[in-house]
Amino acid sequence: MVKSKPLVVVTRKLPDAVETRMCELFDARLNVADTPMTPDELARAMAEADVIAPTVTDRIDASLIARAGDRLKLIANFGNGVDNIDVAAAVAKGITVTNTPGVLTEDTADMTMALILAVARRVAEGARIIPAGDWVGWSPTWMLGHRITGKRLGILGMGRIGQAVAKRARAFGLSVHYHNRRRVAPAIEAQLEATYWESLDQMLARMDIVSVNCPHTPATYHLLSARRLKMLRPHAIVINTARGEIIDEQALTRMLEAGELAGAGLDVFEHEPAVSPKLVRLAKSGKVTLLPHMGSATHEGRVDMGEKVIINIKTFMDGHRPPNRVLPNML
Repeated sequence: MVKSKPLVVVTRKLPDAVETRMCELFDARLNVADTPMTPDELARAMAEADVIAPTVTDRIDASLIARAGDRLKLIANFGNGVDNIDVAAAVAKGITVTNTPGVLTEDTADMTMALILAVARRVAEGARIIPAGDWVGWSPTWMLGHRITGKRLGILGMGRIGQAVAKRARAFGLSVHYHNRRRVAPAIEAQLEATYWESLDQMLARMDIVSVNCPHTPATYHLLSARRLKMLRPHAIVINTARGEIIDEQALTRMLEAGELAGAGLDVFEHEPAVSPKLVRLAKSGKVTLLPHMGSATHEGRVDMGEKVIINIKTFMDGHRPPNRVLPNML
């Protein structure tokens, strides 16, 4: 008897090569329209699927997991962060959760450096001037930004992405500092010429640029709180390519409006896809550079993510432990 293929529900449109391979290996139900599934649609999918492959836009909380059918044994997340999934609830119900670590490291680090440069050198503001017909010629005191060489960069989270940012920062002549839950190995510190700060508060008070590169967990929610943002110096800029919830966005916005910070480069937002109108106004004034969560958006990265999802599903369905299993104590 031919063994039936597992039913895999894919919640969003994935690259063609990934979807083609999924259809070859599994009974794949694709989302060709790429319309985000409603909670009820997710619940129906989880009631009948063997595997669900969600993305960051799918909120799979404890109530949804409680309604999952007996067939559902794997949530193969298309993404590195799993803050969209209640991992503890899934594991308690006997459902394995996997993610796609490592494949977005270089892309996100590239975007972090792009935002550092964009804010410091007013790139987005300058890019609007010529199309608007507002350029009247070069002037020695017009559109002045700031040199990043010689500045201090404080990295929050020295995992894969934080280390990739540090490598790029060194090439631009930045002095690298970091705060992490655990200090990295001495060999890595030496290679990156990075200074470790056990106290985040003390680091923030001395940095010119702060880059958020840690995951969003209960412990990192509003890690950059109003109190901590107040520790930054007025000429400092804040970069976030991780998760919006790590920064108290209202406090950040107030400080930018008041001139208590020099600028910010944000690829993620606390309530995305909703973006604060105040932040939008600041972006129009040139004080802030806002991007629509595109830090990991490369063709190569998305295909690599899909391949990891497939490997996790295939390995699990073959009766083995998937390579990228996520457990509650890992968060």
